[in-house]
Amino acid sequence: MAALDYRDSRQKQIPADMLYIPGGTFRMGSDRHYPEEAPAHQVGVDGFWMDRTPVTNRAFREFVKTTGYVTFAETAPDPKDYPGAKPEMLRAGSLVFTPPGKPVDLRNIANWWRFTFGADWRHPYGPKSSIGGLDDHPVVHVAYCDAVAYAAWAGKALPTEAEWEFAARGGLDGAEYAWGDELTPGGRHMANTWQGAFPHENLARDGYRRTSPVDAFPPNGYGLHDMIGNVWEWTTDWYSPKHAGDAGKACCVPQNPRGGAEAASFDPQQPESRIPRKVLKGGSHLCAPNYCRRYRPAARHPEPVDTSTSHVGFRCVMRSETAL
Repeated sequence: MAALDYRDSRQKQIPADMLYIPGGTFRMGSDRHYPEEAPAHQVGVDGFWMDRTPVTNRAFREFVKTTGYVTFAETAPDPKDYPGAKPEMLRAGSLVFTPPGKPVDLRNIANWWRFTFGADWRHPYGPKSSIGGLDDHPVVHVAYCDAVAYAAWAGKALPTEAEWEFAARGGLDGAEYAWGDELTPGGRHMANTWQGAFPHENLARDGYRRTSPVDAFPPNGYGLHDMIGNVWEWTTDWYSPKHAGDAGKACCVPQNPRGGAEAASFDPQQPESRIPRKVLKGGSHLCAPNYCRRYRPAARHPEPVDTSTSHVGFRCVMRSETAL
């Protein structure tokens, strides 16, 4: 773990790679984009500490070395959890982005996602790949349980959706992006996102075709890197298809909301699947103007808790109750 220093009057030990987010009231969500982001509504969060960057391969390696932890993607699925699954598919693996060589139907994600046997955090693009030279890149192929396990080992926690979005805005309440209202101010790329026609044309004008070092792009107003782009990040909130509306009175603005109910998080398009879903935030290097304009603080996406991919990672927080 990182060296420790002291950040508050009660002398709580806070890792030096965390920054204090002062908390406050802000407008969460958006009425201008995808329906699941609406309605924009007022909420409040208490102050907390947040990792300056997503958890890196270097940090996750230390966790695994110390604990012997085996990730979800490295474990063969239990047939009892997946009735009806083909036996040949019940092998350890994870979802890997595999770009097609031509334009495809954007309504079918199977055109670019492949469940790849042997893909995991050490082998992000399949069993013959490695994380050599990627120590400062975000760890990927982490399911929700893996993120929770790392956070517990580190004496931290995962953020709520409200905490994450408040931190991502960097003090710019109501701004479209984490850095203002222009995607590329003055032509400068502020995050690792997709340029070109997704998923077959990756122009990499920001300098990266896949993940990037976690400090490759400028920090936001709170000093946090990669709150937008590079990898999606897990939060603790169960997914719901829309936000709750504004409170009827100013006195009743929700403080530290914790999201919806687990029972409401299941995918209605897959009634046979009873896998609950958590909220992901921040978008990734695969978010593109023609497909997934979710490189914004308000954006949100549902992810089944049993799923890991090559574009999802996480970062941690500490609250007063999780300070070391």
